[in-house]
Parts: sequence; C-alpha cells; structure tokens
Amino acid sequence: MAVNEDLVAFVKDALGRDVPCQEIEGVLTGAGWAQPDVRSALATFADVDFPVPVPRPRPYLDARDAFLYLTLFTALYVSAYSLGNLLFQLINEAFPDPAARAQGVESAMRWSISSLIVAVPVFLYLSRLTSREVRLDPAKRGSRIRRQLTYLTLFVGALVVTGDVITLIYNGLGGELTVRFVLKGLTVGGIAGGIFGYYLWDVNADEPGAGS
Repeated sequence: MAVNEDLVAFVKDALGRDVPCQEIEGVLTGAGWAQPDVRSALATFADVDFPVPVPRPRPYLDARDAFLYLTLFTALYVSAYSLGNLLFQLINEAFPDPAARAQGVESAMRWSISSLIVAVPVFLYLSRLTSREVRLDPAKRGSRIRRQLTYLTLFVGALVVTGDVITLIYNGLGGELTVRFVLKGLTVGGIAGGIFGYYLWDVNADEPGAGS
C-alpha cells in the first residue's frame, strides 16, 4: 500500500519533535486520516532510540523474488485446481449421475494426480524457502510482488467462496440439491476457503500493529 508523502513528512517532523506515536495517531485520525494510513506512515520509521527518525526499508521489487513468488503461487493454483478436479472425479465415481455420461474420468484423474505430484512439492519447497528468507531478513515481507500476489489470491479466493455459497443456496431454494452436488460445493469451498484463510492471516501479520 502506497503511503501519502505529506502524511509521512508530517509523521517524520512530529517524531523529530519527540511527539509520542499514540498522540500523532490520535491527532491525524481526528483530522480525518484513515487509521490504516496513519499506522502505515508511522511504520515507515523504526522504533529505535535516535535523535532523528530512522526510516525502515521500503517495499521493493527484486527479480529473484519475482521468480520465486510467481512460481510459488503458480504451483499453489495448479495444486488447488488439481486437488479439486481429483476430488470431483472421485465424487462422480462414488455418486454416479445416470443422466450424465462419464467420459475421460480415468484420464482426468491421472492428469490431476500427475499435477499434484509435481506442483505440491514445488509449492512446499518454495514456501519453506521464502518463509526462511523472511525470517532471516524481515524486510523481505515488504516485497511488492509478494504482497500483490497475496492480495490477488485473496481476491480470487473470496470470489470462489462467495460464488460457491450463492450456488449452493440457489440450488437449495430450487430443490435441486443432491449429495454429489453438495459434496462438490463443499470441496470447492473447503479448498478456496482454506487458501483464503491462510493468506488472510498472513496479510494481517504484515499489518502495522498486528501484534499489539
């Protein structure tokens, strides 16, 4: 999130005059500034004992980070889709629809399993690698590509979960709910909801004052 430069300049001047952070936040929110913007401006400066405000490292875009996170999130999307498709095929096998002709079920299951065998280890390895790098260098949490892909994932997850719930309610009101349809809805909602919940927690951990 971009921070207003005028707001940052005001915070810097106030901190330079030894005004407490709580007082700065109260004055700015009272003047109409949004609290998240105020906290972001305050978080621009490190909480260290020094005669002048010390700026924190700003979010950056690094080619290596871009490669790692693009690969990480691509592996996540492939894994989620393949897992959902595999579960769908298993549900079709367990609860066959006499009106539908099952075609290519075995082939679809092989593709899903093959994709999971490749994508899941890639995702787990890159997740561990990027998490370790963030622990060693907390400034990497400010990587722009990481935050952008995280918010994109949250957006997609929210759309999928919302659409899934709407579809279940619509079919329920029409009396068209079947066991296989409900199981597929729960599958989609569970996968998308799990991803959404994890990355929402991750985003909240990044926010200034999250630990307070």
